[in-house]
Amino acid sequence: MAIETRDLVIKKMVYLYLTNYARTHPDLAQMCTNTLQKDCGNEDPMVRGLALRALCGLNLPQMVEYISEPLRRALTDGHAYVRKTGVMGILKLYHLDPDGFHEANFVDILYDMLRDPDASVITNCIIVLNEVMQKSPNGGMAINRAIMLHLLNRIHEFNEFAKVQVLELVPRYIPANEDEGFQIMNLLDPVLRTSSSGAVVATVRAFLSLSDTLDDGSEAMKRQIVARVKAPLVTQISSGSSEIMYTLLKHVDTLTTICPGVFDDEYRQFYVRYNEPTHVKYLKVAILPRMANPDTAPDIVSELAEMVHDRNTKLSRAAVVSMGRIACSGNGGAGAAESIARRLVELMDSGTDHIASEAATALTLMVRKEPSIKTLVAPPLVRSLKYIAESSGKASTIILLGECGELVTEAPYALEKLIDTYDDIHDVNIKIALLTSTVRLFFMRPPEVQRMLGRLLAVATDDVSSQDLHDRALMYYRMLQSGADPHTLERVVRTSTVVAQGVSFAEEDDSELRKELMEEFNTLSIIYGKPSVNFIAPEFQVKYKKMPDEHPLAPGETGSFVAPPVAPVPAASIPVVSNDVDLLGFGDAEPTAPAPMASNNLTLSASASMTGGEYQSQWGSVSDADATVSDVPLRALPSSTDEIENVLAAVNIMTMASGELPNEFKFFLYAKDSSSGATIMIQTNVDKSSPSDAFMIATIKIGGPCLDPTGLAEQVIQIMRMQLS
Repeated sequence: MAIETRDLVIKKMVYLYLTNYARTHPDLAQMCTNTLQKDCGNEDPMVRGLALRALCGLNLPQMVEYISEPLRRALTDGHAYVRKTGVMGILKLYHLDPDGFHEANFVDILYDMLRDPDASVITNCIIVLNEVMQKSPNGGMAINRAIMLHLLNRIHEFNEFAKVQVLELVPRYIPANEDEGFQIMNLLDPVLRTSSSGAVVATVRAFLSLSDTLDDGSEAMKRQIVARVKAPLVTQISSGSSEIMYTLLKHVDTLTTICPGVFDDEYRQFYVRYNEPTHVKYLKVAILPRMANPDTAPDIVSELAEMVHDRNTKLSRAAVVSMGRIACSGNGGAGAAESIARRLVELMDSGTDHIASEAATALTLMVRKEPSIKTLVAPPLVRSLKYIAESSGKASTIILLGECGELVTEAPYALEKLIDTYDDIHDVNIKIALLTSTVRLFFMRPPEVQRMLGRLLAVATDDVSSQDLHDRALMYYRMLQSGADPHTLERVVRTSTVVAQGVSFAEEDDSELRKELMEEFNTLSIIYGKPSVNFIAPEFQVKYKKMPDEHPLAPGETGSFVAPPVAPVPAASIPVVSNDVDLLGFGDAEPTAPAPMASNNLTLSASASMTGGEYQSQWGSVSDADATVSDVPLRALPSSTDEIENVLAAVNIMTMASGELPNEFKFFLYAKDSSSGATIMIQTNVDKSSPSDAFMIATIKIGGPCLDPTGLAEQVIQIMRMQLS
């Protein structure tokens, strides 16, 4: 009874109340069916949409028979809000009655509605199709060349959320040829200028997926793509919230591994700021070593050295680890490893336990990669062994004593003290490090080490606290007992640890993992650093199929990237790819929505004329809400207003006035539709600040008799695009 009101707010509250309590009172909920069905035919489109949403939101299986008819009417409604609500209602109907959903042929209706003039309706269609076709072999909505081109040609009409929905279809699409692939990339390029980080990252993923099909997925192509998206990503990182910043940094971290060196010149943007949350700081410190080269390494190492003494011990440790990574990577240039080794030796002797421990661990890796730094590392080892308390640091120092044993006079005696107190050592890593270093030292200085090695092997082979330790000690014992050539045994134990320049350690090789993660770019896999199979149950895994299997292109045909004129979004003078192909894949069926059909061939009068007063009067008589705003890409930034005026005059778009300001060009244009007599008034601005990426912002108002002002404006925009881009 309370629904019977003209107050829209009250209606909305009552609808909300009904949908909330329908599950607990299904019998009572059925009593409101007639009222909701009546409101579905209300003259106010907002009421129609809200009533339909409430009717579908009751979520009761017994309501299916009452929902179907209002849904069908909503899909052909004249108002976009009702249509997009109807599309989402189809999804609710699918979950209530999947069999009835397929019998009603709603899937074909949804594909047909992809031609709707309203972008929000198309967005909902994509979402619903992806969900209802999730179990199909395609893993989502089926796409072909015509659908893909139709959506991409209208990408500028979608809001940020909707752009992401369209962009997520691109990685599933296989371009017909390289030309089409490059044209898709050019069309998506303006999306990188949006303020939505989601749209930017989705565009990056689309670019990378297209690169796999272009030029055989060459590394040069990927580097060009990453170089193009670098500036938008860095801008998003510096301007977003900490959560967005972290997500973008994880994606940048992945990009730096597949295209090392591209982000190097932006390394200062990845310096830690005092007011950033800790998780962002840790990630930035981990990324910085990937941006080191002979020019940037000194600055990055100095910045990391400042962070070593931070109050946050975890950040301090991360800074030491990153310094070691720069040295091990070999990207710092000549002398970088020695310079970092001196810093780490000072830190190891600093007296701060966690810093000294991490410095010793980093030096262990550096000695594996650069044996020449042993002379720098050797002097403080015996002293550091006494003061480092952390198990990892003590184990690393013991390993270093084994590596630098010939340079450290006291090395055998320092290890002997540990062997004498073997029973007091509880950490297995220290015991393993002690065993390994003592055996290595034996082949360097046999007379001093022989007896202590025998005592160590005796206790280690009896140690059952660690299977690894026991087996390793037994292996060493049997090798020495076998009577084999000592030089052969020495080669086994003291195998050269020199690693080729630029090659990572074997235990750090994650190339297979990185390859899997790139397949799932712009998903949680990048954040977790794991493929989705590790955190999504098999029954919920969705495997998308690349489509289409075949293209409707004749051999040798390159195809035009501009979609053909499709009602109710007509276009003028657009080349059609193939006359005998149903490009939208909808068969011969007419569109469900009874949108007005505009002429496919717009003819502008060559004799159109207006005075300044008439222009101003007619412009003011049309509401700003009825204006159509769109961007028109330019081939290049014009040097004067005459260039634009002459090009548009060739298609009978006249200039009322124009002018050049310090930062922009302004144009006041007009034209006349020969068939309807409607006057077309256009005001445009061309920003001069971006010469390499020039575009025009056009605002169009239609005056005089016209059945479809929006359709007419869209046709004019298409003509301008054809002329100017």
